Amino acid sequence: MNKSNQPPLPPYLNLDPEIAATKLPDPIGTSRFAKAAAFCTKGREDLARRGYAPDGEKRLRRFSIWEITKYLIPVAPAHLRRVLKANPDLPQGEGEAGSKWFTLEDVLTLRQHFASEGVSTKEYLPYRPEGVPAKVVAVANFKGGVGKTSTAAHLAMSAALDGYKVLVIDLDSQGSMTSILGGRVADEWQTVFPLIAKDYARAVQEENRVRNAAGQPEIPLDETLEEALTTLPRDVIQKTHWPNIDLIGAQLNLYWAEFQIPVWRMGLRSWPLWDGLTNFLQDEGVLNDYDIVFLDTPPALGYLTINALAAADILLVPLGASFLEFDSTGRFFDMLYTTFASIEDGENAAQRAAGLPELKFEWDVVRAIITRFDASQQTDMANVIQAYFGDFMNAYRQDYTALVGQAGEQVNGIYEADYRDFNRDTYVRGRETFDRTYAEFKEVLIGCWWRDTQMGGKADG
Repeated sequence: MNKSNQPPLPPYLNLDPEIAATKLPDPIGTSRFAKAAAFCTKGREDLARRGYAPDGEKRLRRFSIWEITKYLIPVAPAHLRRVLKANPDLPQGEGEAGSKWFTLEDVLTLRQHFASEGVSTKEYLPYRPEGVPAKVVAVANFKGGVGKTSTAAHLAMSAALDGYKVLVIDLDSQGSMTSILGGRVADEWQTVFPLIAKDYARAVQEENRVRNAAGQPEIPLDETLEEALTTLPRDVIQKTHWPNIDLIGAQLNLYWAEFQIPVWRMGLRSWPLWDGLTNFLQDEGVLNDYDIVFLDTPPALGYLTINALAAADILLVPLGASFLEFDSTGRFFDMLYTTFASIEDGENAAQRAAGLPELKFEWDVVRAIITRFDASQQTDMANVIQAYFGDFMNAYRQDYTALVGQAGEQVNGIYEADYRDFNRDTYVRGRETFDRTYAEFKEVLIGCWWRDTQMGGKADG
């Protein structure tokens, strides 16, 4: 077949990690948020002048040979059928020969087969260097309705379809992400609450060892903290209807953490309250069990969001192409700067006095993403936002399509929608919207990993 007649590959395949790394900025420090906030202030002034059923069991649908070969595994349909016929031990799908349907578990098995038996020039498995931990991605903005949960959910699903193993942590007591992923959360003990409580309890234990040596009275541990010390990842991580997406869910009682965390901090001023989630991910081996961890945050810069931002390697900030959302996002960056710079200043005075290394928050990459974009009405506004945010901005603007609307009404992600329920062109356009968002995210992800491996090699050398 002539190359020009071959259908184009999805945009997230055959990305070069080295080229992706050249597009990355230097690591982002807290002062960069001040710059972004200042740009937004100028932008505000400029613009002002211009005048499932959640109560049921969720099951992931099957995928047709057309979908698999168009979006998931870069082989021709006829070749896939030949491989299946020649390898009866591989998943054969359900249905008639001309219309086979496969589970995602089947697709993941087929990916592994092609990765070991297929041509080396094709990307059957996504780039993932060995010896480096999972990347933690926080999706945050303190304005509600900007698409945080849908962005996090669709990126998680995109990554799962691409072959990555994903953990999603819902930090919003509204529990929308938990509903999308079909999670069941009985109480706060199946959320991140006991994980942060465990971190505080360990800090108290360490303080008590010091106090014992000095003959001072101990800080008592109540029943909640004693129980939290026994909490393990398996106690809070649950499987979902996606074979390679796990979940730590949320429910209304999680909001209690916003009141309890400052109380704990008052009880032990030396406890770094922002590190509870970071320490869980690092110390409990979670970062070694997954490729990507997505953190879906509440629409507020509270203690749970601060934990998420402190744990994150990559920060994604969704917003709509409107004055109010641009204005709110600028204030969000301003609060990020104020909050984290304040933590740095407060901690580093003590660190310097003790001759210890100073605390410095850094993020690999920060990206603002325009969501629910309508090119016919919002292009001028989006261009203004792009100009003021500069390198903080995703290049691609995520369109709102009929597919997105219908999937949202059903508490589903668009990747869970059956294309047979849509006009084929509608499905392809709707899917492309999120595929392109994922492609840009994936380029950032693999670039960060590649840069990490190069820096690790230099450090080893």
